[in-house]
Amino acid sequence: MMLRVVTKERNLTTLTVPLKMRRLPRPRKLAAAFILISVAIIGVLSFGASPTFAATTAACSANATTGCLQGTVKLSTGEPAVGVKMTIVGADLDASVQTDAAGKWAQAISVAGAYKVGLDVSTLPAGETLDPTNENPATVQGKLGSNAGTVFKILGSGSATNSDGTMTTDAQTAAAGSVTWERFLQQAASGIRLGLLLALASIGLSLIYGTTGLSNFAHGEQVTLGGLLAYVFANLLGLNLVVASIITVLVCAATGYFQDALIWKPLRKRGIANTQLMIVTIGLSISLQYVFQFFIGAKTVRIDMANPVTVPIGPITLSEQSLWAMLISVVVIILVGLFLLRSRIGRATRAVSDNPSLAAASGIDVDRIIRLVWTLSAGLAGLAGIMLGLVLNGISWQTGMQLLLLMFAAVTLGGLGTAFGAFVGAMIIGMVVELTNLVLPGDFKYATALLILILVLLIRPQGIFGRRERIG
Repeated sequence: MMLRVVTKERNLTTLTVPLKMRRLPRPRKLAAAFILISVAIIGVLSFGASPTFAATTAACSANATTGCLQGTVKLSTGEPAVGVKMTIVGADLDASVQTDAAGKWAQAISVAGAYKVGLDVSTLPAGETLDPTNENPATVQGKLGSNAGTVFKILGSGSATNSDGTMTTDAQTAAAGSVTWERFLQQAASGIRLGLLLALASIGLSLIYGTTGLSNFAHGEQVTLGGLLAYVFANLLGLNLVVASIITVLVCAATGYFQDALIWKPLRKRGIANTQLMIVTIGLSISLQYVFQFFIGAKTVRIDMANPVTVPIGPITLSEQSLWAMLISVVVIILVGLFLLRSRIGRATRAVSDNPSLAAASGIDVDRIIRLVWTLSAGLAGLAGIMLGLVLNGISWQTGMQLLLLMFAAVTLGGLGTAFGAFVGAMIIGMVVELTNLVLPGDFKYATALLILILVLLIRPQGIFGRRERIG
C-alpha cells in the first residue's frame, strides 16, 4: 500500500511514502554520512585556498622563539591605507611600524604577553577617521610561535559617527548623496554573501520548526559555537584551517544530537507544550552566551590570523575568504536540497514536517527523524559560524545573537517549516539588509529585518512558500 501526503511547499504537490518505513537507515548513520560528505567537499574546495589562509606577512615569520603582531588597515573605500603609523608597546618592546603598499603591518616579538597596539590617526589620509568605537590603543595577547593582531575600522567623511554611535548631520548628508553604481554593485555582492551564509543557518532553524513546531532561540548560539570552536582549533591549537573546520562541523553536529537526546526528546515525552519549550531555548541561549564569555571573553577573536587577500572583480572587491565561503555555501545548500528531494529519509523528513501523526501512522519513526534534523541543523549552523568568522574577520560571543533576528525574518518570510522557503527568505533578507546600507549608516541596516518581519506577518503571515491554514 502507498500513502499520499500533501506537503507544505507549492512546487511539491504530492509525496508518496511507503507504509513500510520501519527499515529507514538509522538517523545517526545518515547524519554522520551526510556530514562527512559535506565536510569532504569543504575540504576539497578549501584545499586550494588554504595556502592563502596560512600565509603571513613577509616582514615577520613566527617560530619557536618569535611571535608576530600583524594586521591590515583599509580605508573606508576598501583601498589599503598606506603609510599609516602603528605603535607597539609591551614587555621589552617600544616600536613603531608603518603600513606597506597593501596596508599591512607586522612586528616581531620575542616575549609573550600583552601588547598595546595603537594607530596614529594623524597619519590617516584626509577625510578618513578611526571609528570611535574602536579601542585605541588595543590590547593584543602576543604568543611565541603564532600570529596575533587586531582590527581597526576606518570611516570616511560620509560615515563619521559620534561617540554614541549616531551620525552627524553633515555625515548624513554626504552619505545620502554618495550612492553610485559601483557602490550599489559592491553592496549587492555583500548582500548575496550575507544571504548565502544566513541560509546555511536558517535552513536548520526552519527544519527544526517544521518537524517539532519549536522556535529555537538558541540556534544563534550554535552559529557562535561553530566560529569559536574553529578559533580554538585553528588558532589556539594550531591545526590546519581545513582540518579545524571539519572537526568543528562534526562537534557542532554532535551537540545537536545530544541536545535532542538529553533535553528535547525527554521534554516532548512529558508532553511539554511548545511555548514552555521555547522558554527553555531562551534560557539555553542566555546560558550559552555566558559560557562563551567565561571561556573566550567578550573580545572579538579571529579564526585565521593571516591578512585577508582581496580579489577585485570589476567594480566589486571581495576577499578570498568571502569567495570561498560563498562557493562552499552554495555547494552545501545544493546538497541539502538534493538530500530533502531525492533521498528516502529526506522525503520522510518532509512528511514529518507536514503531519507528524500521519507520518507515524505510515511507519516513519518520527523521533529518529527529529534526532536527524537536530544533528543536521546544528552542523549547518556550525558551518555558518566558521564561514561568518572568516568573512567578518572575527567572531565574538554575541555574533549568533545579532544574527538571530535576521534568521527568524528569513524563515518567516520564506514560510515557516520549509527549507526552500528559508533559503529564498535568507537571500532576500541578505540583499535588503546590505542594500539598505546605501542610505542608512552602520548597524541601522539590521532594523530593516525587523520591518520586513512585521510586514510579512501583517500581509502574508504564511510566508512565500507557506500555505494558509485554519487554526481552531
